[in-house]
Amino acid sequence: MERILTHLNLVTMAPDHGYQVIENAMVIIREGKISYAGPYQADLLSQCQGEVVDCQQALVTPGLIDCHTHLVFAGNRANEFEQRLNGVPYETIAKAGGGILSTVRATREATEDELFSLAMARLAGLKRDGVTTIEIKSGYGLTTNDELKMLRVARRIGEQADIKVSTTLLAAHALPPEFAGRSDDYITLVCDEIIPAAAKENLADAVDVFCEGIGFSTAQSARVFEAAKAHGLMIKGHTEQLSNLGGSALAAQMGAKSVDHIEYLDEAGVDALAAHNTVATLLPGAFYFLRETQQPPIALLREKGVPMAISTDFNPGTSPIASLRTMMNMACTFFRLTPEECLRGVTVNAAQALGMQESCGQIQEGMAADLALWRVSSPAELSYRMGVPDLIARVVDGEFFYQPDNR
Repeated sequence: MERILTHLNLVTMAPDHGYQVIENAMVIIREGKISYAGPYQADLLSQCQGEVVDCQQALVTPGLIDCHTHLVFAGNRANEFEQRLNGVPYETIAKAGGGILSTVRATREATEDELFSLAMARLAGLKRDGVTTIEIKSGYGLTTNDELKMLRVARRIGEQADIKVSTTLLAAHALPPEFAGRSDDYITLVCDEIIPAAAKENLADAVDVFCEGIGFSTAQSARVFEAAKAHGLMIKGHTEQLSNLGGSALAAQMGAKSVDHIEYLDEAGVDALAAHNTVATLLPGAFYFLRETQQPPIALLREKGVPMAISTDFNPGTSPIASLRTMMNMACTFFRLTPEECLRGVTVNAAQALGMQESCGQIQEGMAADLALWRVSSPAELSYRMGVPDLIARVVDGEFFYQPDNR
């Protein structure tokens, strides 16, 4: 099948054009892949036999990629949000059964159908922001059966025609209550049972670890990474969010695609990311929601040439915000990224963070035809403005998915 997009302003994010707008451009799609993207060429158009879509001067970018989400879970922690604002300490809330363990309890009790329905409603917010690919982590089951249940739901979401899903096993997210005081034993379960089971059923593309004082040590994280690699899975890290344990450097040295949060990352950690071409994923939603003050080392990351991705970290406790464009604005306002860095952070760099850089994140020949069509005049507007329905349509593998009011 062939489809030709004409009368558009193109932002390829490919090395030859990058952030620059190609005016009066055209894109030719064959069998779901891009066969041409560049200036309008009448002779090329005359050779095409497929459907011609007049984009009416829309700005066209790669479909956006949300490379770090916890979209699948049950329960609601708005009551805890209210309690904290009324002065109740988090420790008190946790001791009463709140915090992450309340989400674990609700997720364990939920069926796959219930988790799927809840996740699809959240996903609708990301789609409105032009997202065509997402990562979904487990991490609220913390048993073999419940972690696999979450991953099965994530795979089911990825079966929808209008979204692509990369799945990540995050069993090493928190210590389950039944393993209190026995974190090494739990890591053994993760390495010897949960990871092999997820790999056997082809439910995970990657494995993640929360390497932190309230999570797991670098030694425990290394065990998880080794087990993941032994089963052919990519590795990623939740690192340096609350303190500097050296988890980012460890993950990079072991071949991680990305390390995420990284507010407390030091120069040695940045050097490790640069040396191993590991993506630094910024999560400004959690920074905002937790009212943090320690910022990621943006200047050092720039200086060392470390690719920076931006993601929502959508989750019930620290970033319940299903808007990737809001994250782009927050990255500009809190971290002083430029709009170009933000667009790279949700396209080409986000694709690299998922190990998908050969198939998405750019508009160039051979890539999947995953696009976003916008009613804006410049790419900077995507980071500048929030809440306005600028999206006209998303294109996934060459198929158009219009916003309800824009057809």
